[in-house]
Amino acid sequence: MKLPVCTIEWVGDAYGHLKLLNQTKLPTLLEYKICHRFQEVKEAIVNMVVRGAPAIGIAAAFGVVLGARQILEGEHITLPYVLQELQNSRPTAVNLFWALQQQEKLYRQNQHLPTNKLLPLLLNKALQILQEDLQCCQKIGYHGAKLLPHRANVLTHCNAGALATANYGTALGVIYSALQEGKDISVFVDETRPLWQGARLSTWELQQNGVKTTLICDNMAA
Repeated sequence: MKLPVCTIEWVGDAYGHLKLLNQTKLPTLLEYKICHRFQEVKEAIVNMVVRGAPAIGIAAAFGVVLGARQILEGEHITLPYVLQELQNSRPTAVNLFWALQQQEKLYRQNQHLPTNKLLPLLLNKALQILQEDLQCCQKIGYHGAKLLPHRANVLTHCNAGALATANYGTALGVIYSALQEGKDISVFVDETRPLWQGARLSTWELQQNGVKTTLICDNMAA
């Protein structure tokens, strides 16, 4: 089971663009932000167009690709500058720093190459980070589902689903896996003030996947 819309998608080759599901518009509007420059990725992270630590890390990895391309096209910036700017976008996101470290390591190992040779290497690394996150989420779902009994009622807070990752999700991935195993699962979703990630995002995502969902206010969780 995967969310029927992509949270993060790279479109085209190394000269393509990054497509982000604009989560600030959900659930009333399905809209995408198209990024051609690394500054647009940074802005998307700062403004929570893309959110959730895994998704932020993946987006930043693609932001490095865009920054490298801007250098290739003659913009007077350096890749270390691009990396630092993306790090500043969300200082608390561990995945952000991990993904950027992967790109920085690749850059330092290949900085002798011209940018046009380095660019596809950076893209391949970003695509690898995305794919590894998806596989990790699926494994979390597979193992976590075994802990959920049949006819379980699950309480969730915030959004740790497909919208926060490459797809599938971490906590919500467990629910999706349990459903695939034939278990009857009902989910109670905290609204999660002040940004309403539960009310706006988790409720929408779960309903998109046909999960029985009840939205509750945060105080009801007790």
